[in-house]
Amino acid sequence: MGDKIMIELDVTGEFCPIPIIRIKAALKKSDVGEPIIITTDHSCVAQNISETFSKNTLSMTSEEIMNGIWEIIIKKV
Repeated sequence: MGDKIMIELDVTGEFCPIPIIRIKAALKKSDVGEPIIITTDHSCVAQNISETFSKNTLSMTSEEIMNGIWEIIIKKV
């Protein structure tokens, strides 16, 4: 009990709007507090994700975890 399910989306090599569409679908399936971890290799995709979902009631962090690789974590709050 207490284990949270985590959704991981690897959108490496994908360009918008595909990552946005995949994230919206994952959000529909996720519960409050359940992290969705997105990995991308395009800074413009990371920026678009931040801009698109910052207007919603979501908790979001974004970090360049390696040179040219970003990890974005989104949770419903």
